[in-house]
This record gives sequence, C-alpha cells and structure tokens, in this order.
Amino acid sequence: MGTRGVPAEEDHMAIEFNHTIVYARDKRFSAEFLARILGLPAPTPMWSFMTVALEHGVALDFATSEGDIKPQHYAFLVSEDDFNGILARISAEEIPYWADPGRTRPQQVNHNDGGRGVYFKDPDGHLLEAITRPYGSGAA
Repeated sequence: MGTRGVPAEEDHMAIEFNHTIVYARDKRFSAEFLARILGLPAPTPMWSFMTVALEHGVALDFATSEGDIKPQHYAFLVSEDDFNGILARISAEEIPYWADPGRTRPQQVNHNDGGRGVYFKDPDGHLLEAITRPYGSGAA
C-alpha cells in the first residue's frame, strides 16, 4: 500500500475497456447495422441489450432509447483486409462516407498516419470511423 491508503503504482492491475451502452431508436436494427457493416457476427441479446462483440472482450451494448439520441463517435481499428470489406459494404449500401470528421470530404478515404480511414453515420446519427492505423502511429 502506498501513502494515505492509496495502492502503490506496482499494486495496480491492468485496466481494460470492457463495454459501453450505445443508445438507439431500435437497438436490434442498429446493432445489426453495425455488425453487418463491420463484418462481425450477428448481435446477441443480453438482458435488455443487443450486444455486438469486439476483440479483447469489448462489447457495444445497444439499448433502445425512449428520448432523443445524442450522437456519439465510435472509432474502430481494423486490418487493411477488414477495411476493404467495410468500405465495400458501405458503398454497396450507398451509405454516405467522408475522409474527415467534419464531413467536408465526401466519398473519400483519408490516409492519416500512413493508413486509411473513413467516417460514416449509423441509423441513429452516431459518427462511426474505421481506421487502419492508430492516430500518431505513422506518417503525416
């Protein structure tokens, strides 16, 4: 134990992100949209949620909201092959996409950090992003 009852730094366990709730007008529709576009397995029901499972035990739990949806931003780090599939599915469904979060570069892909990235909206207006390189990891 460190000073004042606070655990010393070496006593800390690794902290991992586990899940978050994504509010939607229709939890099933929105969860299925995300899973389909990202090429993930179909969502599964868990309690009152529809859960989309990601890598490392992370989950997005979709919940139906009775009120207005405040759009959020969700970014997904994907492989080059997965990016190709995501962009193909976005294009096939004629979903507008952008190279930037301000949505000033329509139907374009960015090449930030030497990778590729694209922004698109889900049915509830959440701004989703697929990137192949983490920000700050490569070339300008």
